[in-house]
Amino acid sequence: MLAVLARLAGHLIAVGLVVVLAAPAALAQSRIKDLVDIEGVRENQLIGYGLVVGLNGTGDTLNNSPFTKQSLQAMLERFGVNTRGVNMRTGNVAAVVVTAKLPPFGTQGTRIDIVVSALGDAKSLKGGTLLVTPLLGADGNVYAVAQGSVAIAGFEAEGQAAKITRGVPTAGRIANGAIIEREIEFVLPRMTSLRLALRNPDLTTARRIAAAINDFVGAPTAEPLDRATVNVAVPKNFHGNIVRLLTEIEQLRIEPDQTARVVIDEQSGIIVMGRDVRVSTVAVAQGNLTVTVTEGPQVSQPGAFSNGRTVVAPRTQIDVQEDGHKLAVVQSGVSLQQLVDGLNALGIGPRDMISILQAIKAAGAIQAEIEVM
Repeated sequence: MLAVLARLAGHLIAVGLVVVLAAPAALAQSRIKDLVDIEGVRENQLIGYGLVVGLNGTGDTLNNSPFTKQSLQAMLERFGVNTRGVNMRTGNVAAVVVTAKLPPFGTQGTRIDIVVSALGDAKSLKGGTLLVTPLLGADGNVYAVAQGSVAIAGFEAEGQAAKITRGVPTAGRIANGAIIEREIEFVLPRMTSLRLALRNPDLTTARRIAAAINDFVGAPTAEPLDRATVNVAVPKNFHGNIVRLLTEIEQLRIEPDQTARVVIDEQSGIIVMGRDVRVSTVAVAQGNLTVTVTEGPQVSQPGAFSNGRTVVAPRTQIDVQEDGHKLAVVQSGVSLQQLVDGLNALGIGPRDMISILQAIKAAGAIQAEIEVM
């Protein structure tokens, strides 16, 4: 009797061990701050056109870049210098496009970083200085003015028989190179409701965010409108102090959900699979067929003092070898780790794994969305 109980206890312990190993690991929770954006609190793109001067002969060729020539003439005319009809041959000027991001709540006088990119056939912007360039928004208004020395990370050197280029010498940055001249009006304290936009839209995640906010406030103030938006009505005790409400909401933690997805980059052979990818029962076989053709001609020499002649006799040897001729069965409902382990057991590389995953999807045996980049 004791022996039976001992065997039964051992069986129960083994079963319990299997359950523990099969149980999914605790998922990490994320802050709401890392999952959503507040509608209205956003960056705005700025763009401008200007000239970079002071280049050491690496600027635009004026004959090949008429816009650079026209811009240079217009700039000089503003300073009272007439160059119309003059054949200018300078190579120290380059036309550039200047881009920047206007941060939310950016105030007048605040400095922002800018990116300068060559527009013509300039070889390098090294040592150049950007002249005063207005930066416009999508509405056509000027929101910042840029100027300063361009810093580039790349370089180019060449001789009579060799040339080397590192990085991109025709693009650079100017730290704090623009000054904000116009503010975007957005009065946050007067708002009576907030809209949270999910960076990765999902209905389950939106519902969990709304539930976490309601639990914190103690009232049904948050409601998911769709898979990408959660509306939050400002409680009475937070009227006029929305900043405090937002700082409290941002620190709440939830477990985000996601759609089962497999992302494939065929160019680099990279495969990324989500944790919820599941596969139905399917058999997978993979083999590499290698055909080797070897030519070994032999020379036939005639006997001494005979009337024969030397003849080259062709000899061809063909070998056929097939590697990885295994058939593996992937059981129903396996996890991502089990799927990867099973495919790796077949000795499958990333390129072949991409084709196998697409074939499994075509057979309807993979419950995930496959996205090819």
